[in-house]
Amino acid sequence: MTERVRDQVRARGIDPLIDREAVRALAADAVAGLPRGADSEGLARAAFDAVAGFGPLQAHLDDPTVEELWINAPGRVFVARGGASELTTVVLEEDEVRGLVERMLRLSGRRLDMSSPFVDAMLPDGSRLHVVIPDITRRHWAVNIRRHVVSARTLADLVRLGALTRQAAAFLDAAVLAGLNIVVAGGTQSGKTTFLNALLGSADSRERIISCEEVFELRLEHPDWIGMQTRAAGLEGVGEIPLRRLVTEALRMRPTRLVVGEVRQGEALDLLVAMNSGMPAMATIHANSAREALTKLCTLPLLAGPNIDAAFVVPTVAACVDLVVHLGTGREGRRVREIASVSGRVEGGIVELSRVFERSDAGLIRVASAAPHADRFAAHGIDIARLLAGTP
Repeated sequence: MTERVRDQVRARGIDPLIDREAVRALAADAVAGLPRGADSEGLARAAFDAVAGFGPLQAHLDDPTVEELWINAPGRVFVARGGASELTTVVLEEDEVRGLVERMLRLSGRRLDMSSPFVDAMLPDGSRLHVVIPDITRRHWAVNIRRHVVSARTLADLVRLGALTRQAAAFLDAAVLAGLNIVVAGGTQSGKTTFLNALLGSADSRERIISCEEVFELRLEHPDWIGMQTRAAGLEGVGEIPLRRLVTEALRMRPTRLVVGEVRQGEALDLLVAMNSGMPAMATIHANSAREALTKLCTLPLLAGPNIDAAFVVPTVAACVDLVVHLGTGREGRRVREIASVSGRVEGGIVELSRVFERSDAGLIRVASAAPHADRFAAHGIDIARLLAGTP
């Protein structure tokens, strides 16, 4: 059945990754004459998945509850649902894994070989693909597909899901409108990108947002938004576009808000420079707490060059970053652990930090006695003290 569909695709010159509906129609025609009682629908689906999809993996990629899929070995295929992993019944051949990866990379323009044993790319549905090959791995190709199961597009959605309280959401919504610089921190799979996406949902529709990411992950419903992603070097070893270059180019595109997804290296310096120019900015960073996020932001810019030192970076971080939102994952799911405010002061080389909201046994509660950055909110007509007090 699958070979019959594949032969028809070749004969008609159809690109199965682009014209998927044509392949679906051919698969339906191929099973039309089967005797009654045959699983026509299942056979058509299997043929379609093999020709226009990603074979045995496609059923999991079509499952809306699957957040991530990874292959440790041809016979060890895992998926994650709700943050918990499980071993699937999918068993592949070594050549089949390679063939599937080659198909996944075909439309991305990215390559994978001995000279470039890592690849980070985006699949047609927006999922993020990461692959590592031997001899970097011990024996088998390691494949990871992170899907974008977007369950929250606004802060109100996050409240509905229990990630934060209505009061905390109102505070963050006002912080976005007031143009505060916000860093979203957390561990892997803590929901940083989803949270950043929801935060940006509070931005004024008149803003021009420019986002810079290693691989496209943000999905904004904003009328004036340009997203850019990095590019690896070509076969000749040239043409690489790193995140630092994207941030520099973004500043030339008349942004009113800059967004940097996953600050990891020297681009932290460019982010701080942008924040210091008075332009509202947001970013995500791997960190285990709000304090650790600030410490990391004080360290990463030092990777930008030998002329950058802590005497410049630490006070700049204190002056530029306004809020840090820390996310965590537990039995109850992804939750905001703390929302901290940066006062702008430095004591003994340490940036002063105070918590506005903190999670306890009672939930996410307000702990700050004073409203942070009240003047910044007031400049945009927001009485933050009243908002935090819950006064109408």
